[in-house]
Order: sequence, then C-alpha cells, then structure tokens
Amino acid sequence: MNIAALMPVKGFRNAKQRLTPLLGSAAREALAEAMFRDVLGQVSAARGLAGIFVVTGDDKVASIAALAGAAVIRERAENGETAAVDFARLAIRDSGCEAVLILPGDMPLVRAADIEQVLAQVSVDAVAPFALLVPSHDRKGTNALLLAPPDIIKLRFGYDSFTYHMSQVAAQGLPLRFIENERIALDIDEPKDLERFLSYQEDRAASTQLARGLLAEQNLPGTRRSESL
Repeated sequence: MNIAALMPVKGFRNAKQRLTPLLGSAAREALAEAMFRDVLGQVSAARGLAGIFVVTGDDKVASIAALAGAAVIRERAENGETAAVDFARLAIRDSGCEAVLILPGDMPLVRAADIEQVLAQVSVDAVAPFALLVPSHDRKGTNALLLAPPDIIKLRFGYDSFTYHMSQVAAQGLPLRFIENERIALDIDEPKDLERFLSYQEDRAASTQLARGLLAEQNLPGTRRSESL
C-alpha cells in the first residue's frame, strides 16, 4: 500500500508555551527546532514510506523540510494542528496516496524502527478502509494515526483526542485498532514531559543534548548526566 508520512509543524517562534516555567522564548524556539530536525531525520530514515510531507505556514520550517527532501504543503496562515492536518491530508489523498501516517514533530525519542513498527501493522494485501492509532503515554493524546484513505475519519487534536479518534473509528464501523509504543507516546508539551524525556539516559538525539544544556544553564531538574553520556 502506498503510505505517505505527514508532519504538521508550526513556526518555532513562541513555540511550546507550556514550557515557559522552565525555558525562555529563545530556548523554547531552539528546542522546538531541534526536535523537528530529529524527528524528520528519523522519518526520512524509515523504510516503507512512499513519501514525506510537511504542512506548515512558516518559511523556516518549510526550508528545513525541503532541504531534507520532504514535500512541503504550505498553509496561507497557521490555523491550528487540526486544520493543518485536514488541509494537508486532502492534498495527499488527491495526489494519489492511499494512506497517510500522521506524526507530530515534537516526539524526540522516536526512531526509524518505531515508525517501521507502525507500518508493519499493515499487511502486504491490506486494503482500505482502516485506521490504526498510537496513543500518548497518558492515553489523552493521539501521537500517530495511520489512515486509509487519508480522510477516513474526522480528526480533533488536543485534550483527550485519543478517545475522540477512537469514537470516530467506531462511527465508521471500523475495528478499533491501536498499538503502544513508548517512544512515539512521548511528545513534549509540559514540564513533566520534558522530565520524562530527559530520563532516557541512553538517548543521543541532538534535542536531548540541547535540552540538557538549556536546563543545566538554569540549574533545573533533569540535567544530571549519566556517565555514559
């Protein structure tokens, strides 16, 4: 099956407002950019994707995506994640892609193998329609969706989106399918997410090292380095 990845990414300026208790605006901007670069690199390395699309209204994000070889879908204005994904997945459907894997750009633990694990859930003889979800670690959010066709269900990102999306799958009469993946499950929105992120001592992602450095400058929790780092 022809499956494309879709990443909705806002501009980095004023990103991650809920991290304000820990990080200033410049630090949050740098972290958001580093996470996007890390995730995009892993998506690019994953086997089994027919293409990679980034939807954004921001020039810098578009430039980074294009230089990495991703196709850019430009919004005229940033109207929120749900609107961006709805706009882009219709364009992807019209381009001939049978399915889309929607991934945010703020999952810095994700690796190519995690993306391949999701893709492996689709058998070689699979046919649309189907939907597969990957929840956040608290099952309040939806951190990945594999949809065939791309517009098979209505989407609504934000608080308790996982429950909403599962209800939409049921409304279409489709099997309720989801898988757990601890790396995909962690996106960075709040200070507790950042603490969880930094607890993965084995991680070598650029965003991990940047986050440790930013927090160390302020003598904040989560900055103690393992001897293996």
